[in-house]
Amino acid sequence: MYDARVTELTDEKARENGAASGRASMTIDELARQTGMTVRNIRAHQSRGLVPPPEVRGRTGYYGDEHRARIELIKELQADGFNLEAIRRLLEGAGGSSSEVLNFSRALRAPFEDEEPEILDADDMERRWGGADPELLRRAERLGMMRPLGDGRYEVLSPRLQRAGIELAALGIPAEKSLEIGEKVRRQARGVARVFVEVFVENVWKPFNRAGRPEEEWPKVRDALERLRPLASEALLAIFQQVMSEAVEEAAGREIQQELREPAPGKKRSSRRGRRSRR
Repeated sequence: MYDARVTELTDEKARENGAASGRASMTIDELARQTGMTVRNIRAHQSRGLVPPPEVRGRTGYYGDEHRARIELIKELQADGFNLEAIRRLLEGAGGSSSEVLNFSRALRAPFEDEEPEILDADDMERRWGGADPELLRRAERLGMMRPLGDGRYEVLSPRLQRAGIELAALGIPAEKSLEIGEKVRRQARGVARVFVEVFVENVWKPFNRAGRPEEEWPKVRDALERLRPLASEALLAIFQQVMSEAVEEAAGREIQQELREPAPGKKRSSRRGRRSRR
């Protein structure tokens, strides 16, 4: 009993010292509680080489932030559809930088814009759109604008896009035409997105990968990804505004000017001959 108590006190002191110094300070049970992974699975991942061994002090193994980051990364990669062998290869390439890989993985999957979705029920749909046409809803779902939640409720993924549709409706443009516009713009936007992704891959990721993914360079790669997001939006908006102005002047302007030379529909063109005959 005395030996057990000494071991308990020693382990407790080791945890305190480890936490204070930044060393591994969690037992496997504590690691399991913090990560939501069972002790059995943690040990299984260790046997596969996915999780590094603990730091042994006395007779107890201790785990630190790197172990926790490694487990969180494994869980998130599994949720994304990676099998354990693919995860093992990725982790081997990451070396001791699991936390950086985890941060980069999260940045990569983060939404491009933080926009809070909106929930609409049947009354909301009636008030805003005059009802819920099944075919229009299916088209909106295919475009990624909304998704059904059941019980007549829908989650609008981009309220800003919905507001644009409402404004178009106020201008007399029907919902069918708004969705058609959305489909065309989405196709063009996908091509623009590929351009910026290619810029990142060719100029940031590939040089980093060829260099062996050095641990100290991970923060720079993540920073480049995060900075590219707003830069892409700003560049796209600036170019679009210029192109839109040019398009209005060149195309719409010519058509409108041409039609202004003609009488409005329903009105007859007055003629000099007619005026002379009335004299």
